[in-house]
Amino acid sequence: MSLKKAAFLDRDGVINIDHAYVHTPEEFTFIDGVFEACRLLQQAGFLLIIATNQSGIGRGYYTEDDFQKLCQWMKERFEENGVRVDDIFFCPHHPEKALPAYRMECDCRKPKPGMLLSAQKKWRIDMKSSLMVGDKPGDMQAALAAGVGTRIFVGKDGLCCPEPIAECTHTARNLLEAAEIMVGKFK
Repeated sequence: MSLKKAAFLDRDGVINIDHAYVHTPEEFTFIDGVFEACRLLQQAGFLLIIATNQSGIGRGYYTEDDFQKLCQWMKERFEENGVRVDDIFFCPHHPEKALPAYRMECDCRKPKPGMLLSAQKKWRIDMKSSLMVGDKPGDMQAALAAGVGTRIFVGKDGLCCPEPIAECTHTARNLLEAAEIMVGKFK
């Protein structure tokens, strides 16, 4: 069985506008071009895997059940737009600002690579041919630590192109520009 390539996507700031601790459909606003970007990536053979820190769970702002309900709602919006989200990995932990059950140093909270490595094992992913799109340095650090070959640093909420950082391989304004970079690489 051959290895697959994946597009690892951060959620808040990459897929949706980051209103801080988004956990209901009413708070969730898709960033322009997200569905088109994900269709391009899927057509190029990438699995779509969301990897998101969700310390709002650990802080008690919302529950894991609230998060799962929002994920289901989000996946349904993707499906309505011809896109399949293959998997969602999340970290509810925080080392300091969390309820006791979630207060811990873990290997899944970005910038650590645990979510990406779990996805690699579950889906048999070739990390070198994979992609990470994120709007925070921690996204790029996690991807580099996991061996993800292409790491595209995008502007928060798709508003502007950020300055490059050492851990990224490219910068782009938003997920659509990032997808266009990747699709261009594989033509």
